[in-house]
Amino acid sequence: MNVDFDKGDGLVPVVIQDASTNKVLMLGYMNQEALEKTRQEKRVTFYSRSKQRLWTKGETSGNFLNVKEILVDCDQDTLLIKADPVGPVCHTGADTCFKESNQGKAAFIQYLAEIIHDRKVNPTEKSYTTSLFNKGINKVAQKVGEEAVELVIEAKDDNKDLFLGEAADLLYHYLVLLEAKSIGLDEVIAVLEKRHK
Repeated sequence: MNVDFDKGDGLVPVVIQDASTNKVLMLGYMNQEALEKTRQEKRVTFYSRSKQRLWTKGETSGNFLNVKEILVDCDQDTLLIKADPVGPVCHTGADTCFKESNQGKAAFIQYLAEIIHDRKVNPTEKSYTTSLFNKGINKVAQKVGEEAVELVIEAKDDNKDLFLGEAADLLYHYLVLLEAKSIGLDEVIAVLEKRHK
């Protein structure tokens, strides 16, 4: 990755984006040394223009930004870092420095998918998810079919709570099926995006 630090007198702007929700969390600046430290430690380190020194986000608060991916723009003078925030990002205590909530519901789906993946690679005896993986793909697929039928039945009635319960069951078992097939939810979303175009 080539970054042109010369355009900004040794600094480049860095946009921090939540890797799960895609919310923009904050903007900071890096010099070459800050970028190298960020790469090595997998935690975002900025160059503080006011303090004239390197500053690791979270060094006093514990609210670190754990790096998932670093991208450079087409002009090679701006960075985008996708990160997992540990706690609120802004020094005011807000989720983002732009006073936006970073508690998107879709982020929970990704979180749940990660838990399901963990149950597959680190099975535990008491886990229902692990028990499904142990029964094999046919059982997992059968559960998705059963939950889909139950959802259809509840759709014909007028009990919102029962309908929501069955919808949640179907979504959960669908995520288990995707994991059993080693397919990420993002791959399914990519198909939907392609169809939408």
